[in-house]
Amino acid sequence: MMRISRAVAWAAISVSTAGLAAAQTIQINRDNKTIAISATDEATATADIAAVSIGFEIFGPDSDGVYADAGKLSNAITDAMTKLGVKNESIESTQQQLSRNFQFNDKDTPEQRARKQFVFRQSWTVSVSPQNAAEVIRVAVAAGANQSGNIDWRLSDRKALQAKAAEAALVKARSIADRMADGLHVKLGALIYASNETPNTNIFPRSLAKGAVFGNASVAAQSVVVAPVRLSIQPQIIREEATVYAVFAIE
Repeated sequence: MMRISRAVAWAAISVSTAGLAAAQTIQINRDNKTIAISATDEATATADIAAVSIGFEIFGPDSDGVYADAGKLSNAITDAMTKLGVKNESIESTQQQLSRNFQFNDKDTPEQRARKQFVFRQSWTVSVSPQNAAEVIRVAVAAGANQSGNIDWRLSDRKALQAKAAEAALVKARSIADRMADGLHVKLGALIYASNETPNTNIFPRSLAKGAVFGNASVAAQSVVVAPVRLSIQPQIIREEATVYAVFAIE
């Protein structure tokens, strides 16, 4: 009678975990006294890296002239970042392109079009703490970066968060198995097998962040033109989700 109950319990579990259990065939017989569980859980953490996109777009009547202007502006922006205290390794180039311009406003006069024959675009990703994202944008804009503001939120120790999610899912699987064992009037034994699926990563809005340093360097805002109002930027929550497939012995 107990064997039939276990078989029924396993059949119920396999319906919800067919995808995970496909590669793990559990034989149901009197020698295989196990309970197999699939469980999903998550772990969250506040992003501790703000990868800020800064850049510019300028136009000119000829390629040599717009390239020269772009060089001056490019150096002005990166120098402003350095004076702010951002380390060189935290500044990554993402785009630099000189091309003929074919996009004009219908209201542009022939003279205006003549001054916009070529366009130069350049951008960088500046990785700083979330608390300093607004300052990076402010200083970049003051230096001439007219295409700035997007932020890619990141976590420095993503693997630790993934491990935490997998651990939570395994604890959840054990709890479910315990309840099933109670229902079958048996004692749950040790974990004999476990695997986890590739985790899913999501980012959610989050408020509140304090402090302000760039690595080991303090913000030196006085070295650049100060804007009258500072942007309000809050770090986001990063969530890692993990699904584990666990097999427990029955004593």
